[in-house]
Amino acid sequence: MLCLCGLSAAAAQDQRLPRQPAPTTAAIAGVVTTEEGLGLGGVNLVLQELVSGRSLSAVSNGDGSFRFLDLAPGRYEIRGTRDGFLPFARDLNLGAGDVYPLTLKIPAAIPAANNTREVPRLPELGPKPPSAAQEPAPSSASSHLPLRVEAPAGVEESQPVPADSQVFKSVSNRWGYDFPDYHRYPNFEEPYVKGHLLDPFDRNKLKGDEPIIGNRTFLNITLTSDTFFDGRRLPEPSGLGSAGPGESSFFGRFGQFFLTEDLAFSFDLFHGDTSFQPADWRIQITPDVNVNYLATQENGIVNFDVRKGATRLDSHLGLQEGFAEVKLKDLSNQYDFISLRVGVQSFTSDFRGFIFSDHEPGIRLFGNFDSNRYQFNLAYFAMLEKDTNSGLNSMAYRNQQVVIANIYRQDFIKPGYTIQASFHYNKDDSSFQYDTDNFLVRPAPIGSVLPHSIRAYYYGLTGDGHFGKLNLTHAFYQVLGEDKFNEIAGRRVDINAQMAAAELSLDKDWLRYRLSFFYASGDKNPRDGTARGFDTIFDDPNFAGGFFSFWDREGIRLTSTGVGLVNQDSLIPDLRTSKIEGQANFVNPGLFLYNAGVDIDVTPKLKAFLNLNLLRFARTDPLELLLFQSNIHAGIGADSGIGFSYRPPLSENISITGGFDTLVPFHGLRDISTNRTLLSAFTNVRFRF
Repeated sequence: MLCLCGLSAAAAQDQRLPRQPAPTTAAIAGVVTTEEGLGLGGVNLVLQELVSGRSLSAVSNGDGSFRFLDLAPGRYEIRGTRDGFLPFARDLNLGAGDVYPLTLKIPAAIPAANNTREVPRLPELGPKPPSAAQEPAPSSASSHLPLRVEAPAGVEESQPVPADSQVFKSVSNRWGYDFPDYHRYPNFEEPYVKGHLLDPFDRNKLKGDEPIIGNRTFLNITLTSDTFFDGRRLPEPSGLGSAGPGESSFFGRFGQFFLTEDLAFSFDLFHGDTSFQPADWRIQITPDVNVNYLATQENGIVNFDVRKGATRLDSHLGLQEGFAEVKLKDLSNQYDFISLRVGVQSFTSDFRGFIFSDHEPGIRLFGNFDSNRYQFNLAYFAMLEKDTNSGLNSMAYRNQQVVIANIYRQDFIKPGYTIQASFHYNKDDSSFQYDTDNFLVRPAPIGSVLPHSIRAYYYGLTGDGHFGKLNLTHAFYQVLGEDKFNEIAGRRVDINAQMAAAELSLDKDWLRYRLSFFYASGDKNPRDGTARGFDTIFDDPNFAGGFFSFWDREGIRLTSTGVGLVNQDSLIPDLRTSKIEGQANFVNPGLFLYNAGVDIDVTPKLKAFLNLNLLRFARTDPLELLLFQSNIHAGIGADSGIGFSYRPPLSENISITGGFDTLVPFHGLRDISTNRTLLSAFTNVRFRF
């Protein structure tokens, strides 16, 4: 019996995209199978148009699939033949735009008397030779001997096809299939390696390789240890409580040693089908334990109370992720979707983290459309207070709310380039806050110390990708709004500031050459009621050297003021008390940064970095007003660094990163701080399961 299964033309017709012309041709996408449902290759297929008599031919692939494309609408007949199986024919009626899915189940030819089927003949062997005539019936003495037919020369004798039960094994749970022991090579390659709970590379239920509930619910546990060592020289005042009795100089000893151990435990429970399809739902929790130690050579640094000495050992437990996610709707069969995530979650609002990059509690609606050409985010965050020494979340609300909306368009202008438009709203209400070490962080302890609120609106356009061999990243932001009372200006100010950045890089063999530029506008008249110095919400930029830049990574305090010239993990000299606990300050000197660097792939496991930044204030007027010092030069210094990243197993499970940075002061930094070269030697060791 022949079984032919297919959808109607109306059901098979795909929904047409807007503004696309109506299709004028049809197609057939089919598969030929045996009665048992196994794909059957080598079937000769002929499709004939009944009106014109024109015919097309095809041969089914090894899995039984075949296609006829660009067919004129009309009535057709499809015929098929294959040795060992019954021939078949079927009439079809195709309309414009139809993609006709056709499944053909064909039975084998009538079995021979010994109840075996002949192995189907390969097409390249040509037509089947005629069977030899049977000999007369043997005598009774030899009647027990089987009849043997000799195959023609050059043609192998046909063998009986084994029963399906001898070839196939039915498995109810494909995830629990026990692969056979098999070693392709005696010493190093085993295609079927048995998993182990302590082995993250092979099959492991704890790494999401097999479901823990049913067939679609998985658990992925990630354990990460980050150990960071940093020996550095930073300008510090000696103060009234100097660690060195009898010291009279303004600056004390610059040496510091910092050690931190960070342990993150991430539990990701999700429900879904494949790695391509977005999860139907997800629950993720990431507690983080931090232990840190700081040793300095001066008092009043580790704590406001000089009696605490020059060393500090501290620890903190924070919740860096704790959210639930659900997919609201599938938008297409191309994995376009809309999902909602609620809880403490990680979010970076642009390609390089220029404006916002943090772990905060919030609500985020996100997804994509048009076959993933567009991605979008709409997020609201209620910001938490941070632990001063670890930077991890506390459970206290800090009276600040952030709203972010962005949209990405891939392959904009040409393939390989993505553009993004974004909007950020920072609603930072007035508050009074001391940090863990008893320093005042809100409001800033300069000028008139009054709690004040900030309303800032950021409008941004960024891009990332490549044009041919040239890689390009760029960003521009305009921020508007108001600060109810700025400490440096001593009054309410309107905000009107800009930021721009661009990086060009070229890959040549194992080298990547980088040139980049960064600009943050500065305030030329701090008293005029308009704040023109650019500041961010919570930035963490991977730009101009990033981790291998002294200016970016270390942070430099502006002595005797209680604020930082630049804060850790930031490029902008915003004169904040703290990036993680202070308020944005838009009356600041701004920055010009010119960068050159080389990334070197020494081996697949070892990568080296060379980086150079030339730094200059955009305006020095806010510094002159804050320090009561005139004619401050704009030159900051030359920030140079060399570093490496080493991955012994050629994966992210073990990585060692280290380097050495220096900041040689120019005239401007010597005017306001020190003429000594600042430096840092650091190492980060990461283990991840």
